[in-house]
Amino acid sequence: MVNAEAIGGWAGPRAAAANVSAKEEPRPAGDHALARAAAGGDASAFEELYRRHNRRVYSLCMRMTQNVAEAEDLTQDVFVQLMRNVGSFRGESAFTTWLHRLTTNLVLMHFRKMRGRREQTTEEGVMPEAPTVGGSVGGQAPAMHDRVALGNALRRLPPGYRAVFVLHDIEGYEHEEVGRLLGCAAGTSKSQLHKARARLRRLLTQEPRREEK
Repeated sequence: MVNAEAIGGWAGPRAAAANVSAKEEPRPAGDHALARAAAGGDASAFEELYRRHNRRVYSLCMRMTQNVAEAEDLTQDVFVQLMRNVGSFRGESAFTTWLHRLTTNLVLMHFRKMRGRREQTTEEGVMPEAPTVGGSVGGQAPAMHDRVALGNALRRLPPGYRAVFVLHDIEGYEHEEVGRLLGCAAGTSKSQLHKARARLRRLLTQEPRREEK
């Protein structure tokens, strides 16, 4: 006859150990909880936020500036600002959305300082930005071999055109959101995007001819 106590003595500890190990595995804290802890002075929480999001921030800075050195410096500036202002994050939106806006605003401020308000503002009064390879022109994704040409063309766009193109066609913001970020009307954003796409098409068709000469 099978001894129930013996079975229990053999299987019970294993099950208990499994339960204990499952309980001992801490779930990673969410961004909101980390932000609150960082705001309270928890350095490890801030380090975790940096670890999670520094690549995302750098990628956005690179898309906007098209310059490695500037993107690296701005990424550090973003996290300095984050350390100072993380307490202002209230959780009303996703932390990534809040950090994205913080990054965008900081890069726009950088553009204004570097080139002055006159250079930063286009005819319609829109602010700057620069996009990334792998974006789209008029909604069509470029082939791999076209990315260098697209990157070169993007650098030659006026800052205001680049700003709207990056935020709308690459980052996926609606025109109302673009307007709020850049301080212009949604109609201005639409106009800038139309002109940016048209200018890009002209630049991209001119590019091969220049290479042939």
